[in-house]
Amino acid sequence: MVKLQDTFKTYDNGTKALKGVTLTIEDGEFVFIVGPSGSGKSTIIKLLAAELRPSSGKVSVNGFNIAGIKQREIPYLRRTVGIVFQDFRLIENKSVYENVAFVMRAVGAQTRVIKKRVPYVLDLVGLLHKARRLPSELSGGEQQRVAIARALVNNPSIIIADEPTGNLDPARSLELMMLLEKINSLGTTVVVVTHEKELVNQFEKRVVAIDGGLVISDRTGGYYTNV
Repeated sequence: MVKLQDTFKTYDNGTKALKGVTLTIEDGEFVFIVGPSGSGKSTIIKLLAAELRPSSGKVSVNGFNIAGIKQREIPYLRRTVGIVFQDFRLIENKSVYENVAFVMRAVGAQTRVIKKRVPYVLDLVGLLHKARRLPSELSGGEQQRVAIARALVNNPSIIIADEPTGNLDPARSLELMMLLEKINSLGTTVVVVTHEKELVNQFEKRVVAIDGGLVISDRTGGYYTNV
């Protein structure tokens, strides 16, 4: 579960990014967080990943209190949260298989577990047949699928996708969102941060709109006009 309660965040330069956000995302939900540039969306992601701590208020992610989290606890939190970035962040000289396996090795997974889990996840995202390819040999949509596989491989309870379709054409964007919907149907909580109104409006999901550091609407139905 994700819970923000009266959360404020002011940066060192005086920018007030969040001005009292209260938001709960239950286990198993699929939620779009939408809003214009500078609305506070990125700050929320950084709080959920413990890259930042709130200036005041509460932030809880999978039972971890972000305001009081100890440095040694952060890796354990991040094993429960998979993040997909707009720019993919793949390792260019490693194959698709090795890009995904690398994340498992980083948390000390055993080789036999890696050999079983990585093909499963690559098959889930439709890329098992390209396991030995390098990122440069893939399309943008395929690279983003590798990024999703990498976020999934350690079996997190939450996937956060930060503008995941920003570098993709509309057809690939729709495919990617349908993949995230499939992942959600398997029990993983999915949070998609985006400003793409047309894409969001194709899905009957919960939409949380952020503007000026505040939640300005929160409704289910997949339609919004505030961006």
